[in-house]
Amino acid sequence: MSFRYLDDIATADIAFLAQGPSLETLFQSAAEATVLVMVDNLKSIQPRCQRTVGFQADDVESLLFNFLQEIIYYKDAEQLLLVPDAIMIQTCPGGYDLKSVLRGEGIEPRRHHLIVDIKAVTMHLFRVTPNAQGWEALVVLDI
Repeated sequence: MSFRYLDDIATADIAFLAQGPSLETLFQSAAEATVLVMVDNLKSIQPRCQRTVGFQADDVESLLFNFLQEIIYYKDAEQLLLVPDAIMIQTCPGGYDLKSVLRGEGIEPRRHHLIVDIKAVTMHLFRVTPNAQGWEALVVLDI
């Protein structure tokens, strides 16, 4: 897990910078940072259910945006806290293809110490860029 929260980016939102040597590890770090905004301990989330997701996008920014939005969607629609168990990203004609298995469980307030509720990923300052160590993403979450 390689991310850090940024205090000086957005006043009423939460921002983080995620990094990874590959797109898969970057997406894993960004997903964990997103879930840790909602709950204080990833280890409190047991792998009792799974959802398989898949996306295609023209660029990596859209791919990450949609991926993080899907995690938030499951929290809202099915009251599930999910983290990626496996992520596979490939280039395809016209862009990128992502397939991921998300594992987790329904929200149990007695075990999951909830912090804040994320409404959405924002496009404000959103970026995914390659760097010397691999990849980096700046994400701002609307809370």
